[in-house]
Amino acid sequence: MREKIMLAIKGAVIGIANIIPGVSGGTLAITLGIYEELIEVISHFFRNFKKNIQFILPLGIGAIISVLVFSKVISYSLDAYPIPTFLFFIGLIMGGIPLLYRKIKKTPKSMSNMTVFLITFGIVLVLAIVQGSTNVVDFNRAGIFIYPLLFLVGMVAAGTMIIPGVSGSFVLMLLGFYKPIINTISNLTKLDNIVPNCLLLLPFGIGVLVGIVAVAKLIEYLLKKYKVKTYYGILGFVFASIITLVKPLFASSVSFLQVVIGVILFFIGGFIAYKLGDE
Repeated sequence: MREKIMLAIKGAVIGIANIIPGVSGGTLAITLGIYEELIEVISHFFRNFKKNIQFILPLGIGAIISVLVFSKVISYSLDAYPIPTFLFFIGLIMGGIPLLYRKIKKTPKSMSNMTVFLITFGIVLVLAIVQGSTNVVDFNRAGIFIYPLLFLVGMVAAGTMIIPGVSGSFVLMLLGFYKPIINTISNLTKLDNIVPNCLLLLPFGIGVLVGIVAVAKLIEYLLKKYKVKTYYGILGFVFASIITLVKPLFASSVSFLQVVIGVILFFIGGFIAYKLGDE
């Protein structure tokens, strides 16, 4: 029972991460120590169905509940308290770096490994530079073509959700679907327009599942064939994601109280990630 509760808590953290632009659910899965197992379960779900369902069910329940419950809270926190919010998630990411570093601690720091690190580091920084799309899709004006489009968007966003350092929410924002989807989820929790909102979220959800499985298969292959290089690439994603999360802090109005609270939350986030990663 304790193990299932811990999985639900980790799922909740990953769920919250996936609704914050710039925060990667894949990165949090790594820092919480469940990334490889998650990839294995997704890639071969029916191979050991009973064991896999015992892993994925509490994780998924935690993630879904956190998205439904905290979508409004996170949206408000990002607007009203951006510095404490981002510092908390930076702490969560940094708290898991020791666990990630142990994966490559005894491996040679070759030129090819460092090249992979620099490539993935650069990819995330480029994505951060192009951030800022103001295009927002209007579901009310999109017509019937919105449903297959939501399926495709779900595939793309989900694939990026499990790539460490790449934010699925950020990709949704670039595509103009972030706010409409978050608003649809929020309306669903208020029991407003249940049927229309479910019809919108259903193709998106199916696309998410298809995208996750496809990318999980690719990552599983890389971890089996090129494990060391894959982890160097993941480290590049992770370190670059920390830099991209620091960027919004300079665009926010700074108050002494927010900084103090942010620093406290930074250390709390780091402690949580470090302890959960060892569970």
